[in-house]
Amino acid sequence: MAQLYFYYSAMNAGKSTTLLQSAFNYRERGMTPFILTAAIDNRAGVGKVASRIGLEADAHVYDTHSDLMQIITNENELQKIDCILVDECQFLSKSQVSALTDVVDELNIPVLCYGLRTDFRGELFEGSQYLLAWADKLIELKTVCHCGRKANRVLRTDENGTAIADGAQVEIGGNDRYVSMCRAHYKAQLENKT
Repeated sequence: MAQLYFYYSAMNAGKSTTLLQSAFNYRERGMTPFILTAAIDNRAGVGKVASRIGLEADAHVYDTHSDLMQIITNENELQKIDCILVDECQFLSKSQVSALTDVVDELNIPVLCYGLRTDFRGELFEGSQYLLAWADKLIELKTVCHCGRKANRVLRTDENGTAIADGAQVEIGGNDRYVSMCRAHYKAQLENKT
């Protein structure tokens, strides 16, 4: 029986690497994975999932208007899909997460979603909120703060490395804009900002 999985973490925990490893494992067994990634995050190029360790794969892009059930159904009619892998799933809408539950329940295709749980303010992304509520399996991928403790927050910084406390929820960036930290160091960085 297929299930909906949510692999979540702060930045730099290896979410994309884990997704790419899963895709490789399916292909190695003669199965067909279908990879989706958010159109808004094109740091690796449009329609690419890439990890910092050099792995990459082509992917189909989605945006907030994409009908994921229709996209997956159409692709599944062309070739049998054995699993759906979704990168940057925090950018999914509530209705898209609902559609992914339909993929699992109606098409019996497992869906593995990889993304951030919270934004730089410590607030849930819409996609993450509904994946936390509706996924069959929740798996935390861990990364560490510079102090060695588990990093569970993401700090947004400006070009000088100064913590930013306010702004739009979504601002695409990598290590140049975001730092994963433990809660204590996250709070300390924001307090030093004032």
